[in-house]
Amino acid sequence: MAATGRRQRPRRLPCWALVAVLLADLLALSDTLAVMSVDLGSESMKVAIVKPGVPMEIVLNKESRRKTPVTVTLKENERFFGDSAAGMAIKSPKATMRYFQYLLGKQADNPHVALYRARFPEHELNVDPQRQTVRFHISPQLQFSPEEVLGMVLNYSRSLAEDFAEQPIKDAVITVPAFFNQAERRAVLQAARMAGLKVLQLINDNTATALSYGVFRRKDINSTAQNVMFYDMGSGSTVCTIVTYQTVKTKEAGMQPQLQIRGVGFDRTLGGLEMELRLREHLARLFNEQRKGQKAKDVRENPRAMAKLLREANRLKTVLSANADHMAQIEGLMDDVDFKAKVTRVEFEELCADLFERVPGPVQQALQSAEMSLDEIEQVILVGGATRVPKVQEVLLKAVNKEELGKNINADEAAAMGAVYQAAALSKAFKVKPFVVRDAVVYPILVEFTREVEEEPGIRSLKHNKRVLFSRMGPYPQRKVITFNRYSHDFNFHINYGDLGFLGPEDLRVFGTQNLTTVKLKGVGESFKKYPDYESKGIKAHFNLDESGVLSLDRVESVFETLVEDSPEEESTLTKLGNTISSLFGGGTTPDAKENGTDVIQEEEESPAEGSKDEPGEQAELKEEAESPVEDTSQPPPFEPKGDTAPEGEKPTEKESRDKPEDQKPNEKGEAGLEGAPPTPEEEKKQKPARKQRMVEEIGVELVVLDLPDLPEDELARSVQKLEDLTFRDLEKQEREKAANSLEAFIFETQDKLYQLEYQEVSTEEQREEISQKLSTVATWLEDEGFEATTVMLKEKLAELRKLCQGLFFRVEERKKWPERLSALDNLLNHSSIFLKGARLIPEMDQIFTEVEMTTLEKVINETWAWKNATVAEQAKLPATEKPVLLSKDIEAKMMSLDREVQYLLNKAKFAKPRARPKDKNGTRTEPPLNASATDQGEKIIPPAGQTEEAQPISEPEKVETGSEPIDTEPLELGGPEAESEQKEQPAGQKQPLKNDEL
Repeated sequence: MAATGRRQRPRRLPCWALVAVLLADLLALSDTLAVMSVDLGSESMKVAIVKPGVPMEIVLNKESRRKTPVTVTLKENERFFGDSAAGMAIKSPKATMRYFQYLLGKQADNPHVALYRARFPEHELNVDPQRQTVRFHISPQLQFSPEEVLGMVLNYSRSLAEDFAEQPIKDAVITVPAFFNQAERRAVLQAARMAGLKVLQLINDNTATALSYGVFRRKDINSTAQNVMFYDMGSGSTVCTIVTYQTVKTKEAGMQPQLQIRGVGFDRTLGGLEMELRLREHLARLFNEQRKGQKAKDVRENPRAMAKLLREANRLKTVLSANADHMAQIEGLMDDVDFKAKVTRVEFEELCADLFERVPGPVQQALQSAEMSLDEIEQVILVGGATRVPKVQEVLLKAVNKEELGKNINADEAAAMGAVYQAAALSKAFKVKPFVVRDAVVYPILVEFTREVEEEPGIRSLKHNKRVLFSRMGPYPQRKVITFNRYSHDFNFHINYGDLGFLGPEDLRVFGTQNLTTVKLKGVGESFKKYPDYESKGIKAHFNLDESGVLSLDRVESVFETLVEDSPEEESTLTKLGNTISSLFGGGTTPDAKENGTDVIQEEEESPAEGSKDEPGEQAELKEEAESPVEDTSQPPPFEPKGDTAPEGEKPTEKESRDKPEDQKPNEKGEAGLEGAPPTPEEEKKQKPARKQRMVEEIGVELVVLDLPDLPEDELARSVQKLEDLTFRDLEKQEREKAANSLEAFIFETQDKLYQLEYQEVSTEEQREEISQKLSTVATWLEDEGFEATTVMLKEKLAELRKLCQGLFFRVEERKKWPERLSALDNLLNHSSIFLKGARLIPEMDQIFTEVEMTTLEKVINETWAWKNATVAEQAKLPATEKPVLLSKDIEAKMMSLDREVQYLLNKAKFAKPRARPKDKNGTRTEPPLNASATDQGEKIIPPAGQTEEAQPISEPEKVETGSEPIDTEPLELGGPEAESEQKEQPAGQKQPLKNDEL
C-alpha cells in the first residue's frame, strides 16, 4: 500500500508546483504589463502609459515634449512624424498630411471632404472606386487612405510609449470625439489593426476627461448627485458634456463613485483651426495689399507660403490670447520678400465674430439632451486649447450665467490621463480603485421590418414597423434582444439610425446616410421543418453595443419549446443528486437549458417596442407578432450600479415566469424553489408532472453594410503589409544612419587620440602612421561614396578600423587600470595576512578553523604574492609598445580566488557555535588562558536578572574571602547559550560573584 501510495502521489500537483506555475505565468507576462492611451486630437496627440512602478505618466516624445503634432510627411525614401513632420510642412506641403481625421468614415461626396479640399488645396484627393472614400495621392507610388495615415500615427505613438516604458506595448485605449458615428468608429478600429494595436476601448474624449476629473476628486463624491458641465473646445471641434457624479452601490465592490453622461452637445467645425484659418486669410490679404503695385502673384497660389502663414497664424492666436496686439512677421514669405504686419486682438475678434456666436450652441444642445436647466449645473469646467481665447471665455460665461468658469483641470492632458486610467482598469495586469462609468448613446439606433397584416377578412397589406434598439442618451455598453414572432420563412430587417432631429441640416449632410445595415436571414423555414411538433417562441436577434460604442449583431436564433413528460422514476438517485448540486452551485439552470443557450438570452435585454400604446383591440395581435413591449430579461452591464431595488434587467417578466418550470417559480413565501431544500419524490410527482424543453437553432445571417463598407480582409492585409514595409524601411534607414555616424565618430576620435601623449607612449611612429593613413582613406571613401554605401558596408569598414587599432587601445586601457587594480590587490593581501595571523593565535580550545583550512589560505596568499612580484618585474622589463603581460583581468582573477578563501573562513566563524567548557569536581570552570587580559574579563561581566550595570553601579568593591573554591574568572560570551542559562538560574536578589579585576 505504501508503494502504491508513492506511485500515485506524483499525479497530484503539489502546492509549490502550483505556485511555480503561477510565477512562471507572471514572469511570462512581465514584459507586456504596460498599457497605453492615445488622446487623438485634431492637431496634436498626448500619449500616456501605466506600467509597474510608473502610474499614469504622460510620455515624452523625442523632442522631450508632452504633446506631439498629429502630422505625417511621406516622401519616396523617408517618412517623418510629429515635430519633424510639422517642420517639413513648409518645405513639402503636398507630402505632409494633417487634420485628416475629418476624412475618416466619409465618402467623397461628404461636405467635410469638400471643406478639407478648400482648406488645404495643396492635397490631391482621389476617390476609391470600391468604397467611394478618398485617398491621398502624393505620387503614383504613394497613395494612402485616411485609415492608413492614422495607422502610421498610432504606430508612431506606440513606438514613443515603448521607448518610454522600455518594454513592448500592445494594449491601448484610444479617445475619439463623442459625435463619431458607427462608420467613423469602425475606421479608427481598422487603423488600430493596421498599427498592430489591441484596442481595449474607444472611449469618448469627453468621458475620459470626466473620468480624470472624478478620479482625482474621489473623496468629494458622495451620495448627493453633483452635475458638472465640461466645455471642450479643441482645434477641430467643440463638445459640451453634462456629467453627474455620485456614489452608488455595486454588486462587486459596494459603494463606489460613478459618473453618468447626462447630456451631450457638439459643433463639428467650431475650434481653434477655424480661427487660425481666418487669421491666415487676413494675413494673406495684408501681404497681397503690400505688393499690390508690383503686379505680384497671389500668395494664396503658393502652398509653401500659405503653410508659413498658417504657422504664423497659430502663433499669433496664442500670443493675442494674452496681449492686446502683436506684430506678425515672416522672413522670406514668397519671392524672398519679408512680411511684417501688426494685428490687434480687436481685429482678431472681428474676424471670428460669427464663430464666437456659435459658442453657446453646444451648451443648449447638452441641456436639452439632459433635460436639465442651468440652475442644476454646479460648475462649468473648461477643457481644450481653444478655450484659452479670452472672447470664448467671455461669451461662454455669459451663456452659462455663472460667476466664474472652472479652470482646475489640465486642459491638454485630462483626456489622456482618464483614458489611461480606463486602460489600467480594463487590463488584467493592474488593479485600480473601481470607478463606474456610464456613457451615453448620442445617436439612437432602431430596427425596421415589414410584415403582412390582415386588416379586413381577405384583405392583406404590408405594415412597416420600427423598434427602438438603443435610445438617445441611453447607457452603454449593453446587449439587447429583439424577438420576431409569426415568421416561418426567411425574411429581412434593417438596422438604421433613429430620430436625428436634434441635428441641423448641415450636420445631417455631414452625418451621411442614416441606414446602417440590412440583415438577411437564411434558414428560418428549415428550422421550422426541423422541429414541427415544437411551439415557436420567435426569431431572436441578439445585438451588442460594446464599450467602444460599436454596434454588432452577435447571432440570430430560432427558439422552440415543448412540454415533455418527466416521471420521477426515470431519474436515478445519482441524477437527482447531481441536478440538486448543479442547481445550488450553477445559479438555478434547468438541465434542459444547458445545451440551448437560454442563459445567454436571459442575460440580455429585450428592446422595448414603439407603438405599444395602440388600441386595446389590437393588443393581442401585436403581442403575438412581436409588436408588444418586449420584456427586459437582461442583467445590467458589469459597471451598472445595484440600487435598493433590482434593475429592470433582473426582474422576471410574466413571459419568463410562464416559460420557467413550476419548480423555478417563487413559492408563496417568496423563496425560489431552487434556493430551498430538495423536494421529496412525492412532492416531485405533484410539482413536476411535465417540464418545458427549449431548443435553439442557429439562423444564417448575411449583413449588407449601407453606411460605409469596411475594408475587405485582403485589402486590410495589404494595408497592414504596406505599413510594415514602411516601418521596416524606416528602421533600415535609422540603422544605416547609426552605422554611418558611428564610423565617422570613430575616425575623428582616433585621429585625435594619435596626438595624445598616453597613446604616443605605447606606440611607435610606424604604427601611428599606418593607423593615420588607414583613417584618411576610409574618411575619403565615406565622403565620396558613403551616401550610396549600405549598412553592411559601413559596419565592415568600422570593424576593419577597430581591428587595426585594437592593440593600441588595449595597451592604453591596461595602463589606466594598473594602479587601481594593484592597489586593491595589495590591500587584500595585507588584510588576508592579518586575518590569517589572528586565526593562528586563537587558543586550541577555542579554535574553529582546521589546520588544513589555514594552510590552504596561507598557500594562496604566498602564491598571490609571488605571482604579483614576478609579473610586475617581468612587465617592467618589457617596452611600452609591446603587449603587456600584466593584465587587469588576471589581477581580478587572483583577487577573486583569494577573496573566496577568506570569505569561506569568515562565514565559518560567523555561524560557529561556542564549545562547552569542562568543569572540575567542585562544579567550577577551568582557569582562563594566560593570554586573557583583565580588561577582557571585566567587559564580560553579566549583571543580575532585571538589573543593568548602569542602573546600579558598584561604588566600592566587596571583600571576598577566598577559600578552597577558586573564583570563576572565565570570560563569558555575551548573548551565548551559557550566558542565557546562567542569567535564568541567578536569583533576582543574589549577589553576583566578582571578577579578578574587581578585587
